[in-house]
This record gives sequence, C-alpha cells and structure tokens, in this order.
Amino acid sequence: MPETRRLWLSPPAKSRLLGHGERIPSHHHPDGQLVYAASGVLTVGTAQGSYIAPATRAVWTPAWNEHDHRAYGITDMRVLPVPASVVAGMPAPLPARPVVIAVSALLREVLLALTDARPRTAAVRGYLLHVAVAEFADAPEEPLHLPEPRDDRLRAVTALLHSDPASNASLTQLGKAVGASERTLSRLFHDELGMSFRQWRTQLRLHDALVRLADGQQVSDIAVACGWANPTSLIAAFSSAIGQTPARYQSGLRRVG
Repeated sequence: MPETRRLWLSPPAKSRLLGHGERIPSHHHPDGQLVYAASGVLTVGTAQGSYIAPATRAVWTPAWNEHDHRAYGITDMRVLPVPASVVAGMPAPLPARPVVIAVSALLREVLLALTDARPRTAAVRGYLLHVAVAEFADAPEEPLHLPEPRDDRLRAVTALLHSDPASNASLTQLGKAVGASERTLSRLFHDELGMSFRQWRTQLRLHDALVRLADGQQVSDIAVACGWANPTSLIAAFSSAIGQTPARYQSGLRRVG
C-alpha cells in the first residue's frame, strides 16, 4: 500500500467520474463505504490485497480500513458511506473486512438514486440508505479478491506473475527462479492466501481480463494476453466468475464523459 494517507470525514453519498488509469490515493474514513462503478471497472487496493468491481459488483470497505482506488476505462464511481450507527443497527454484523458483492437490480437503482443530483429529503435518503444496506447484507460475496502475500518468497513469485499474467510457468519452475521449493510455495499459497497456486493465478488473469475489456480489447486478444489456451477457456472462466460472457459484459459497458 502507498504511504500517502488522508482522512475522509463522513462525506455525503456522491458520484465521481474517473478517467482511465486515474487513481485516488490511499486514505481511510470513519464510516463503512460501498463503492460501485456504474460504468467502467474499479479496483480497491487494501492491505488484504486488491478487489475488483465491474459494473455488476460493488466493494465494501469497513470503517478505518486503509484503501485506494484505480479506474480502468471511463469509470462512473458511486460512493455510499454507511455510518457506524446504521452498521450497529443491523440484525447481523456486516463484514469486518473488505468484500466484493453482487449488485442486485434493486441495489443498483438505490445506489444510483442516492448518488444522483436530485434533491431528496433527509427522511427519504435515510430510508433509501437502509434499503441499500439491507440489500448489501443479503448479497452473496463474490470471489473477486486477489490477496497479496507477506512472505518474501511468495511475494517474489506473485511479482513474476503480475509482470506476466500469461506465463504458464509451473510452481516448480517459479520456485527455482526465486529459490524456494514447490512444496514450500504450495503450502504458503494455502496458508497465507487461502487458495491454491492455480486459483490465485486464475484470479489474477480474471482481474487482468476485466481491465482489458474496459480498455476495449478483443476477447481473442485478451485470451492470449492473459494466458488462456483459447478464447473458449477464457469465456468459461469469466462466465463462471462474473455471470456473463466477456463479450456481453463488454457490450454492456456504458461509456460516459
């Protein structure tokens, strides 16, 4: 995480248009926060790793959690602070760590309503906020988290993969490059990151594919750039994680600005 820190003090719900590659530096705030990209793709970087939100997902960051944002494609970012009083009033606890959630049709419309320019009374805004939080609490968590390791050996391996997501090097080959055994690295992936080497590399490739789709690249080119054997393999992995094909997802990206 970058060293730059700022404190955002209970900002109102709002929208912000970000250009491709634009970054909001690391900061934290006293309220929880739902962040939704109405268009484009948004990543949220935290000490726990990175979370990616295409237009069908949102990212929850709890209060005081240090994080930054980066946009891919022209991104219409919608920000909904969730005060501690609302969190405390929920029947079940909200996640104490960042998560990616699926955005239902109702949650999307409420998020857009709370962050548009139309004036609304405090009572209406309060009602909509509680609807949004209730929908969030009921939403399934999505596997769009790319955890980052602490162990130096594992960090060296993931750095190699970040630099070349298309690499099909085996864990044994990567281990030789960083001076660690395949067995040790496999254990570290499970113990530190909670997933296998293959699962982590698939997550990395999905993140890269979402960024490339937002950039307007062709599915066939993305498959090659991200290391899938063919476009069919990319389509299967993407559809399983995102719920639609890459082509359909890309066609639904609304360019704004």
